[in-house]
Amino acid sequence: MKNLRYIALGFLATCGVLIFSTPALVAKENSAQKKETSRLEALAKFTKVISITEKYYVDKVTIEDLIDKALKGMMENLDAHSAYLTASDFDNLKVQTDGEFGGLGITVGMKDGALTVIAPIEGTPADKAGLKAGDIILKINDKSTLNMTIDEAVSIMRGKVGTPIDLTIVREGVNKPLQVHIIRGIIKIDSVYDKKIGDNILYIRITSFDKKVVKGVKKAIKNAPWAKGLIIDLRNNPGGLLDQAVGTVDMFVDHGVIVSQKGRYKRDDKVYKANSSATITHMPMVVLVNGGSASASEIVSGALQDHKRAVLVGEKTFGKGSVQVVLPITEKEALKLTIARYYLPSGRTIQAVGVTPDITVLPGEVKTHKNDFMLKEAELKQHLKKELEKVDGKKAKKAKKETKKSKKKIITEEQLQKDLQLKEGVDIIKALIITKGAK
Repeated sequence: MKNLRYIALGFLATCGVLIFSTPALVAKENSAQKKETSRLEALAKFTKVISITEKYYVDKVTIEDLIDKALKGMMENLDAHSAYLTASDFDNLKVQTDGEFGGLGITVGMKDGALTVIAPIEGTPADKAGLKAGDIILKINDKSTLNMTIDEAVSIMRGKVGTPIDLTIVREGVNKPLQVHIIRGIIKIDSVYDKKIGDNILYIRITSFDKKVVKGVKKAIKNAPWAKGLIIDLRNNPGGLLDQAVGTVDMFVDHGVIVSQKGRYKRDDKVYKANSSATITHMPMVVLVNGGSASASEIVSGALQDHKRAVLVGEKTFGKGSVQVVLPITEKEALKLTIARYYLPSGRTIQAVGVTPDITVLPGEVKTHKNDFMLKEAELKQHLKKELEKVDGKKAKKAKKETKKSKKKIITEEQLQKDLQLKEGVDIIKALIITKGAK
């Protein structure tokens, strides 16, 4: 009897568990079933729309074309940087990243639904033709860019070296659209170059973050032991490689987070931190930015700002802070998908927000009052120099060549007067050098 009682109690306990667990299990099963039913209904609706369109649309269309269009539309509606890559799109992407191609030398992005020039790259056909950051491309040749993806636009603009292309652009402050005629060229870029300002300021221009940037910046600083202040110019820098952006910040920051990326899944989350062994200088810094500074440029400028390591001067940056990966779906087709967003050390996002400078300075020239007497004196000296060259002959010519070569590495006072943002940066650096020296 005692054993029977234990068996009965055990049976009741089991039943009790079953009785109390059943509603929760049923609710969970019902939820999963509803979710699956909803998925099947959505897929059935998609299939029905494809079938009806294939059968009744005014022009004959194949099921393959309809699926491609549906996939493109779906990806475009997610965000401006996700895309379905057809076989030709996928090939173009490979050429862009691995090979040599003819192009204009601009980086474009979607801003408020419009195809916008993030930045023209220095020395390229687009730069020489006068394209500016913020220009909206309305038409490429005779084709409207409305409802055009970034990848489609890039594909059309890229082409055989020496061939022409016409862009219709809308520019802020200009009453009517502008026509810009450009001849495609091979895009070769010097990503880093440096110059001297005054006696003790090093100016480093980074045009894009390619694989040579960290090496180039290190070399420039190493070759300038006289420098007491540093200006890094990231204006119209459309970005590039993340590791180069992280490496650039690491040269100036010896601890803490540089940038982090957060996605839907934990596996896509990453944190990049500074390493004290990589730090090469603690000299005062100014970073120049504008609306053409995007992606990697925003990571560098924003991180240096958050670490109180540099003063940012210029205009608000573009606001491109998302991470894309290319995921093949067949041997010839792929998805370019946004999987994460970048966050600066303070936790703020870059995407669609950008980085606001510490001191806002619009582009322009410094207004100065000319001194007529000094101008006449300068003209007289120039005239006497020419007369002296006639007397000295070849020696003077050789000296002139050497002077011209050295001037390429120097930013003159006259050049500073023509660049208000740079002039402001120089004035700030001078003050920071004095302050540091007074400590």
